[in-house]
Amino acid sequence: MSEIDLHKFFLEQVRLFESFPADKVEEIVGKSRLVTFEGNEAIMETGDRGRFIGVIVSGHAEVSVTDNTGVRTVIQQLGPGDICGAISLLTGDPIIADVIAGNRCFVLTIPQEVVHAHILGNPKAVAYLSRVLTDVTRAMSVDIVTARARAVAKSVDPYALSLKTEMPGKVVVLNVGLSQIHFGIYDTQDLGADVQGVIDNTDASVARVSVRVGTQSRTYERASFPHSELFAVMQEAAEKLGSHFAFHLPDVIAVGHRVVHGGSRFSSAVVITASVIADIEALAPFAPLHNPQNLAGIEVAMKQLPHVPHVAVFDTAFHQTLPPYAYLYGLPYELYKQEGIRRYGFHGTSHRYVSLKSAEVLKRSLGELEIVSCHLGVGASMCAIDHGRSVDTTMGMTPTDGLIMPSRAGSLDPAVMIRLMEHYKMSPAELSDLVNKQSGLKGISGLSGDIREIEEAANDGHHRALLAHKAFCYQIRKNIGAYVAAMGGIDVLAFTGDVGETSAAVRSLACQGLGYMGIKLDEERNRNLGRLSSHAIISADDSPVKILVIANDNERLVAWETLRAIERNELLVGTDEKKHPIPIEISAHHVHLSQADVDKLFGPGHQLTPQHELSQPGQYACAEKVHLVGPKGRIANVRVLGPTRKETQVEIAMTEQFKVGIQPPIRESGDLANTPGITLEGPAGSTTIERGVICAQRHIHMTPEDALRLHVRDKYIVRVRIEGERELIYGDVVVRVSPSYRLAMHIDTDEGNAANIRTGMVGYIDAIQSRH
Repeated sequence: MSEIDLHKFFLEQVRLFESFPADKVEEIVGKSRLVTFEGNEAIMETGDRGRFIGVIVSGHAEVSVTDNTGVRTVIQQLGPGDICGAISLLTGDPIIADVIAGNRCFVLTIPQEVVHAHILGNPKAVAYLSRVLTDVTRAMSVDIVTARARAVAKSVDPYALSLKTEMPGKVVVLNVGLSQIHFGIYDTQDLGADVQGVIDNTDASVARVSVRVGTQSRTYERASFPHSELFAVMQEAAEKLGSHFAFHLPDVIAVGHRVVHGGSRFSSAVVITASVIADIEALAPFAPLHNPQNLAGIEVAMKQLPHVPHVAVFDTAFHQTLPPYAYLYGLPYELYKQEGIRRYGFHGTSHRYVSLKSAEVLKRSLGELEIVSCHLGVGASMCAIDHGRSVDTTMGMTPTDGLIMPSRAGSLDPAVMIRLMEHYKMSPAELSDLVNKQSGLKGISGLSGDIREIEEAANDGHHRALLAHKAFCYQIRKNIGAYVAAMGGIDVLAFTGDVGETSAAVRSLACQGLGYMGIKLDEERNRNLGRLSSHAIISADDSPVKILVIANDNERLVAWETLRAIERNELLVGTDEKKHPIPIEISAHHVHLSQADVDKLFGPGHQLTPQHELSQPGQYACAEKVHLVGPKGRIANVRVLGPTRKETQVEIAMTEQFKVGIQPPIRESGDLANTPGITLEGPAGSTTIERGVICAQRHIHMTPEDALRLHVRDKYIVRVRIEGERELIYGDVVVRVSPSYRLAMHIDTDEGNAANIRTGMVGYIDAIQSRH
């Protein structure tokens, strides 16, 4: 087919392009590739990541799915002019069906960046893609959730943990501290060429530089230098590993900066702007030894590389989903509101990575797992991750709180500090040095904070070394139990960080006696772990809970967060938010009933009576009401919503929890694992459900067409700005996409009342926090 015939074909036969002028079609085709596939060759396979939309130019292909028994079912036939791959590219999910060429096929592959830049801005093209998504979803003979689960199980990289990108180049990572600068240089094409280095400036007269790639390393000393020469020193260090690892500034496509404290302002990594820099400066009082140094690194890097994106990756961001009862201290509330004194948590990037890697290893959805993550290193913290959300963590307003650490005291009775001030006349600086540098394993043992030295001395019978080791492991084990209680269950126990990865003794003692929780360690696997690659499973084969050891690489994790933040930012660039207002609706407490429970509450065979339609198509408020009865009290006349569901679900607001005496988690609708139960009373009887009570997570309903216009996808977590008497920003809002939805954001009555928000107001998506 000639070039002229090809353009004529796209204009006349491809519905995707029917609203584009000829010159725009020519531009799109020019930026795409025409690829040949032979008969029975896979054009796309289940589990792959969608990188392009394919347009069949000639030949035919079949879209098919395979069930658990290996039976393949054809769900769609594709011919000239039809498209494939739109669902994965536009939803972010792995491909959920195979596309196999029936005979020789010519397919135009339109890359993701071309789709975003040239197609999603056309309303008619967006409407067409939306219909395609709807038609394919309805045509599938298997449940879409099951298909997605299979795709995750088959995908090599279902959570996009790889640093490989379409654009070749290097990602530079900086972690600039007071006495040390950690850096990483990551090649997005050669994933085995990760260069990592440390510049130690402890001695003001000399800089000690160590750099490594794989098992190769170099260490040398050079004259001390100002920050302005940092990039030259990094280039010098990389050169010492050989010319293959040489680092040239024109090759850099992004720079990631570790920033310790993001306060409550930042719930995800963000592309750095002037306002972001101002916010980091304002948060310096919470991390006076860290944030100013982090900013110094940002300033130098932005001068050296002004034309590439720079990203701030915050230690605190992942923990912004903590509920107030988990992050508040028992101090006057005004100190929280006026001074920001609360638990923030740290090691967030590590804990987030652990949660995603655990889901990948288990080949299960992150949204169904309960994970206890133990980051044990120079700093040590634990995190309870309930269905992808951090719900509790051991570190507090600063990284000093929580577990005993190598040189940090961890949690202390505040009266201890008062006693030291009064009796020993210690200054704030002396107290800070004591609890951060002279305590923990080092302080108890009197020897060192190095776990290897502690264990060696303990083996020789050193009493204080034994005591330090036992205290450390006891606190880990105690917090595992606390977090299992907080989440109501556990699926994964994961260890990471230098101590977590290298000390078999710590892992063993942390798990000892927890068999009744389903935590069963295979002692032989644990002892013989050896050098860790990406992860290892050390639980016994019959252990209900998987015990994992996951390799931690702080700089690489920052590089990963950097690439994901840039991707999120690019999705919103060019989107005029004012053109896409989202209606706000206040959702009061309500109940969804199964038919079996309808029969118990209202009599056998009773059918729910629709009273009025709700904003979501097919949903309606019923005339029926029930009473909720908990251990402490009751809530009368709670509206039933229809139609019936497979399982009964009760949604109440936070303030109502105390009234009935239960504490449900914040969950998406339908996510009922390990939720509390309650008794429901109706005119014909009562029923007690064992589970099903939740506080609904803030969410936005939207159609596939809405999602395309707003550049978001199903399960994205976004931030929404609501204009009113005073502007408000809500984070942690989950996007839910379905052809049966109508655009609306739902918040509960507590949130509406607290902020004076009313049904009928509008909001705008102003950031994408994460893309689960």
